[in-house]
Amino acid sequence: MARAAGLDWCSVKNFARLCAAAAVVAFGAAVMGSWTRINGAGMSCPDWPTCLGVWVPSLAGGTLWEWSHRLLVLCEAPLVAAVVAAGWRMRFPARLPLLGLVAALFGAQVFLGAATVHESNSPMSVVLHWGTAMAFIATLTVVAILAYEAGAASDERRGSRLVLAALSVTALLAFATMCVGAYVSSSGAGLACLSIPGCAGQVIVYGSGQFVQMLHRTIAGATLLSGAAALAVTLVRGSVRVRWACGLGASLLFGQIVLGLLNVSLHLPMLLREAHAANAAATFLAFVAATALTATERFPMRATAL
Repeated sequence: MARAAGLDWCSVKNFARLCAAAAVVAFGAAVMGSWTRINGAGMSCPDWPTCLGVWVPSLAGGTLWEWSHRLLVLCEAPLVAAVVAAGWRMRFPARLPLLGLVAALFGAQVFLGAATVHESNSPMSVVLHWGTAMAFIATLTVVAILAYEAGAASDERRGSRLVLAALSVTALLAFATMCVGAYVSSSGAGLACLSIPGCAGQVIVYGSGQFVQMLHRTIAGATLLSGAAALAVTLVRGSVRVRWACGLGASLLFGQIVLGLLNVSLHLPMLLREAHAANAAATFLAFVAATALTATERFPMRATAL
């Protein structure tokens, strides 16, 4: 890999690590938020930004989970500021739109967090909050990969168009599955269909809870098929690192299906519900990373320092 002219290789690696650290903290905040809601503690702080009228409440019961979630988001703020400031000093393709998107998504995420409180965790507010969180983490992941690759980019184009298309479709389907799943969970429709693969013995259902449950299953099935196809194409045409990333995503996707089946058969135990949510996020991010890696291989980049 040829080093990009004028770019401090150590600085770009550190920037990529900073983005990765921000993504890890954001992932932790998302998982903590999911755990808070699943435990029924989503409204333990009925006001925002304070909690029960104070900045530091008594951390008893569900307040501990809700306040821990807010604390992680607070810790994310300086990391986002550092990412934007450090990224501003570097030149790599699409840096300004991506850095702007990072800042915008973080701001939207904070706003939507407040909205979920004011809306008493209504299903749509939860979906928007979760979906924005995943888009935010995915953007940080992409920025980290693009920055790292821009610092040591090769002129050789190796990424396959077919691999890129297959991975992109799978990532989008995984995102859609997560969002519908968030609606299913927050609307109390997790046990609307206790039979598999149909619902109450019927393939066509009419209840609202049954409809969203079957919609979630349908998109999950499409994601599984797309993931299998992406893995098959990647094994033939993808680079070694893309194979590993796609393989990880496919493994997590298979585990996600198993977790979904266990949740229904065991009537939604809390630990399994949280594992299902966290694994869904990890699956999506694995396919995002595989897509970004393929994109950098197909469209090699150069970067220079300001």
